[in-house]
Amino acid sequence: MIGLIRQELLSGVKDAGQFDVLREHLRAFPDVPLDTADHEEAASYFNHCRSKGVQGSSIDFLICAVAARRGFAILTTDADFARYAQHLPIQLYPAS
Repeated sequence: MIGLIRQELLSGVKDAGQFDVLREHLRAFPDVPLDTADHEEAASYFNHCRSKGVQGSSIDFLICAVAARRGFAILTTDADFARYAQHLPIQLYPAS
């Protein structure tokens, strides 16, 4: 897991007790360190998708870049990733 995903999962949890429980569960997953090449690849993915008429956030493309570079599948219910997968070398893990 990358830190940005951990942050997104924890953000918006209103109940402090639920936050603590979720934080403890997520600690089972170590953070994958990011490097310059991850950010460069994310920018490349952003530009490539934009040239195909597909818009996305910088964070989404960073997730795609990290996953593709490390051979990870992306677990998501966000339909945007299915659109990215049409243009990028990413694998989606079925959420159902």
